[in-house]
Amino acid sequence: MSLLARFTAYIADKNLFRKKDRLIIAVSGGVDSVCLCELCKQAGFDFEIAHCNFQLRGEESDRDEDFVRQIAVRYNVPAHVKKIDTEHYAKEKSVSVQVAARELRYQWFDELVNSAKERQQKKGDNHLVYLLTAHHADDNVETILINFFKGTGIKGLRGMLPRQNYIVRPLLFARRQAIEAFVKENKLSFVEDSSNLTDKYTRNYFRHRIIPGIQKVFPRAESNLLDNISRFADIELLYKQAIDLHKKKLLAFHENEVHIPVLKLLKTEPLATVVFEIIKDYGFSPAQTGGIIQLLHGESGKYVASSTHKIIRSRNWLIISPTQTTEANTILIEESDKSIDFEAGILELKHFSNNGAPVDSSGAVAMLDSANITFPLFLRKWKRGDYFYPLGMQKKKKLSRFFIDQKLSLAEKENIWVIESNKKILWIINYRIDDRFKITPGTKNILQFKMRAR
Repeated sequence: MSLLARFTAYIADKNLFRKKDRLIIAVSGGVDSVCLCELCKQAGFDFEIAHCNFQLRGEESDRDEDFVRQIAVRYNVPAHVKKIDTEHYAKEKSVSVQVAARELRYQWFDELVNSAKERQQKKGDNHLVYLLTAHHADDNVETILINFFKGTGIKGLRGMLPRQNYIVRPLLFARRQAIEAFVKENKLSFVEDSSNLTDKYTRNYFRHRIIPGIQKVFPRAESNLLDNISRFADIELLYKQAIDLHKKKLLAFHENEVHIPVLKLLKTEPLATVVFEIIKDYGFSPAQTGGIIQLLHGESGKYVASSTHKIIRSRNWLIISPTQTTEANTILIEESDKSIDFEAGILELKHFSNNGAPVDSSGAVAMLDSANITFPLFLRKWKRGDYFYPLGMQKKKKLSRFFIDQKLSLAEKENIWVIESNKKILWIINYRIDDRFKITPGTKNILQFKMRAR
């Protein structure tokens, strides 16, 4: 089967895009992207061309830009070209030139695709916009090996996907040799990137040194890895399903925080893997996994921080919250708790049957119908937008309005705490309970809160 036939079959099999979709091809001018342009032309797809001039190779970079412009003229398609000061960006962001080029390239791709979508919307065109890259099977082998040694886990072992959001890689099925043969057969010219001949960059080192070395021992290493890609993808799917199940059982979300019960997490296996899969979404590295596991055996108040979040041990819970303070914004109350020592004093809890005893209505005590309460409860400071149904009222009232009615000073308002159940405020501590949780003639069991000073 010809490369063109395999190309169109792969697009159809993977459902990558359709004839009327808007395609933008990322073109460097090298053999791979030149091949992709010609395949799209022969297959009858309409496309535009995008080229990044990273200004890293002097005159050679400008030569590549001119060559890509000529390709656009030959195919009579629009060309989008952007000059980028890659080295300046790398210094400014304190990243490698490789990372800088990748970030800048995909930032620009985002802009191109969004701009194309806007133009189509104005025309009433609802076809999709995709950006095509010329990554092929050999690139995928290199990616898998690089990811393996970097330690990216299961996700990295399945390599690049044929489609991720708007990025499409329709040449992932093809080996480099077949691409070069197609270009030669069609008498297509291309440019050579001199940086590809050096081992300065990680991918080149793997291409020129690591993979040839492996092939001396295992001649079919590349073919075997390619055969395993679909298996790795299936393994990743099963792995993700298992992790999602663990997360569903362990994670409770409350506003901008995530709460994890310590005892339940300690019983989870494999512990380290599950912990990392939870924390990686909040900026934590694999190396921090051990420190977070230590929190499970440590004291309340200890924490581990990433650049964006912190994980705090708060009594029987781990709390993940944005990095703002070194304390949790919320204290969790469990049904078995007897007392909680916190910033405002000591909160005592008591459960008992309703035997008709008079209800204590003092400000420092709250007596509530247990049937309407769902644990865990959340002890926190009040915030703007909070509301409740004051005892004796059928309409809700914002806490800010309630404080005005109580003639509270700014200092008094800043030190007010509330107890919340299932996103409903039970009690404004020392002030008023919520009418929805009051004791009624039908109440069987009572939960009592009592505040006292240290």
